[in-house]
Amino acid sequence: MKPLDDIPLHEIESARMRLDGLAVRTPLIRLDADDAPAEIHLKLENLQPIGSFKLRGAGNAMLIAGRERLQDGVYTASAGNMAQGVAWNARRLGVPCTAIVPDRAPETKLRAIERLGARTIKVPFDRWWRVITDHHYPEMRGVFIHPVADAAVIAGNGTVGLEILDDLPDVDAVVVPFGGGGLSCGIASAICARAPGVKVFACEVETAAPFSASLAAGSPQTVAHRPSFVDGIGGKSMLPEMWPLARRLLAGSLVVSLRQVADAVRLLVARARVVAEGAGAASVAAALAGRAGAGKVVCVVSGGNLDASTLTTILEGRIPS
Repeated sequence: MKPLDDIPLHEIESARMRLDGLAVRTPLIRLDADDAPAEIHLKLENLQPIGSFKLRGAGNAMLIAGRERLQDGVYTASAGNMAQGVAWNARRLGVPCTAIVPDRAPETKLRAIERLGARTIKVPFDRWWRVITDHHYPEMRGVFIHPVADAAVIAGNGTVGLEILDDLPDVDAVVVPFGGGGLSCGIASAICARAPGVKVFACEVETAAPFSASLAAGSPQTVAHRPSFVDGIGGKSMLPEMWPLARRLLAGSLVVSLRQVADAVRLLVARARVVAEGAGAASVAAALAGRAGAGKVVCVVSGGNLDASTLTTILEGRIPS
């Protein structure tokens, strides 16, 4: 696939106007953590109607495509959150929607996809990942909305960055969960254009950290992937079409452990009354560990779609299997 070009600020600003009234302008709150190494703020994308930031990118891409182009339907490949974003927007536009999901996708997310009126097709993880790398699924008709490597999706995600700067103009660093780079590169595109001195870090989990491995090697890498409760981030490889953009825009990758993520989920419940899924808490875990430096650090809580049983296990002090 051809590497993606830079996302101009005007496209992110246009996405913001396009999404007005659809995506929630989520709050930025300070985390009560005096013992933390930084002043940590939380960008609560878990408060979107689908419990995830994916509403923004999916919404922008589908609004640009228009109802006529989508009349044969729309589909995506997603472990759950992007599928909900596409399904939510498809229901609003009155077009059919299908989600290609990995066979280990959480039941909470699968039920939410179906509740929004979309159908799901379960495939083995490797086949699912191939849909993402190939940008299509041969058995499907309709428009494919890529969960990561789509300029319109990235621009929609970038509206999070505009809101962060509006609410905390003197922010020093922003930490963003990294699945394929669509959210982190969108936010970094907005912030680099408006406040180039602010560092934007990717955050990955130790069970699958392809961006960290790619930075170390200087080229896109494939890594061993170990399934975990942190299902919203962590792919098998760094998408080659995203690599130049991510390497240019992001200040680095902060890799955290499953224990650190579980501790962050528990702390968010106790201190902020916020339920974050593993991916959403990973950014907080990195900031709490001091990986993003001192000063004012914004952690993007990217989603809150967590199985009740998984949350219970974490609140009991254990790491979900």
